[in-house]
Amino acid sequence: MELIKLSGILIVIIGFALKLDSILIILIAAIVTAAVGNLGVMGLLETLGSSFISNRNMAIFILIMLVTGTLERNGLKHAAAGLIGKIKNASAGAVIGAYGIMRGIFAAFNVSFGGVAGFVRPIVMPMATGAVEAGGQKPDEEHVEQLKGMSSGMENIAWFFCQVLFVGGSGALLVQSTMETLGYKVELIELAKVEIPVGIFAIAVGTVYYFLKDRKLYRKYYGRKKEKR
Repeated sequence: MELIKLSGILIVIIGFALKLDSILIILIAAIVTAAVGNLGVMGLLETLGSSFISNRNMAIFILIMLVTGTLERNGLKHAAAGLIGKIKNASAGAVIGAYGIMRGIFAAFNVSFGGVAGFVRPIVMPMATGAVEAGGQKPDEEHVEQLKGMSSGMENIAWFFCQVLFVGGSGALLVQSTMETLGYKVELIELAKVEIPVGIFAIAVGTVYYFLKDRKLYRKYYGRKKEKR
């Protein structure tokens, strides 16, 4: 009978598999878990409250998702697509590359935009597909899937290689502690100096790679010539 307490996990798996509303599924799973675990209303609220306090970063991530969902419902995607449509000769690869550069700069100051869920999906992706539409093409389904991977990849590259530039950030502290266990005592500012060229190189390679890949995909799905608007 103890396995029934895991029913909440089953609900989450089924809900995500059916592509139902993720926030609603999580809430239902939490309520069901509290019910079968005999937590009661007060126990559920106390658990949620203590989890919120002890996992602030995750709580902020959830809040970002809620805010992003609200903005999407009120036309955020259309506004982003409309903005990129006004830029002449814009391409999806250029949009992703520009985002990578911007993301790297802000990552160096430990500023997060919400990652894939909070920024890439509602902002970068509509701008990338909007660039394709601005060229007079209807975005191909396979191309859009490729763009999703490219946008997420650029997010990971920029954040991974540039967050350690922030002195005192979790990434820099992890590197410092790891080096110390290996017998190398290093200062955080020295680590940041060493990582600057690495971060710049990573962003540059990622930008060029995704730009060239997008051009190749564009020729594959839409032909060599863009239609005039």
